[in-house]
Amino acid sequence: MPLTTPQAFDALYEAVKQDTGTSAKVSARKGYVRDALAKAFPATATVQLQNTWVVGSMGRGTASRPFNDIDLMAHLHVDDDLWRRTYMNNSADFLYRVRTSLNQTSTVQKIGARGQAVRLFYQDGLSVDVAAVVKNREGVYAIPDGSGGWLQTNPLQHDTYMNRRNAELGNNLKRFVVVLKQWNKAHSSRLSSFHLEMLAARTFSTLGSNRREALRVFFNYNLHNLSVFDPAGFGGDLSAGLTSTTKQAINQSLTVARDRADLAIAAESRGDHAEAKRLWRIILGDSFPTS
Repeated sequence: MPLTTPQAFDALYEAVKQDTGTSAKVSARKGYVRDALAKAFPATATVQLQNTWVVGSMGRGTASRPFNDIDLMAHLHVDDDLWRRTYMNNSADFLYRVRTSLNQTSTVQKIGARGQAVRLFYQDGLSVDVAAVVKNREGVYAIPDGSGGWLQTNPLQHDTYMNRRNAELGNNLKRFVVVLKQWNKAHSSRLSSFHLEMLAARTFSTLGSNRREALRVFFNYNLHNLSVFDPAGFGGDLSAGLTSTTKQAINQSLTVARDRADLAIAAESRGDHAEAKRLWRIILGDSFPTS
């Protein structure tokens, strides 16, 4: 029998969520890169590896297919004299030292620096972005800003915030975000993954398992309401980097999605699941099942 609309949503979630095979690959690549970093930056060196964490959507459990990269935060301690002489005012040299060291200790054939991180390219397309950070005496992490300076950051606080909001919303937030990201990907990915997550986290006071109604609420609530702040307190307003043209395009996409969601929900309520699924496929992209 054809899937009902709720069943189609369940099938979509199962198809695009991070599965056990992907999780195993993430764990294996984290271990490999951690070992390469430990070899490059041992406890006896002037730069020493302290810890590594999988951060970003993979770390938060909010990744949605296709999976393109693993964000790995690596805390490196730099001896005080080397820090003052070399890296305090030149994060680019710090980044290139990480890249050079990984080239020497890793068997991954292609490694490059990309402004703020070092990327290890894998043939299957699931690359690893190593965000090498330092930590000051106040316990604040800093990452190269791509221009030779340093940018304060703390992705671990992002994880804590999302875990708290997910618990407050009955463990439904992360599942919702996995599906929501399909809308963003189907419509030009104008919002960054992190921005989208933070919008979703602030949208709801309650959140059940009905993702159709939740999507409609999200589209309507965030229409002309794209400002949201980094919960770690370092990134400011996440919408600040969007041009007026991009904001206009996002708001247009939100308007169209909201209106189609209204039609899809109405079709489902009258028992026309074929029409409801047709409309949700337009909203959420070709991964949404219609049969």
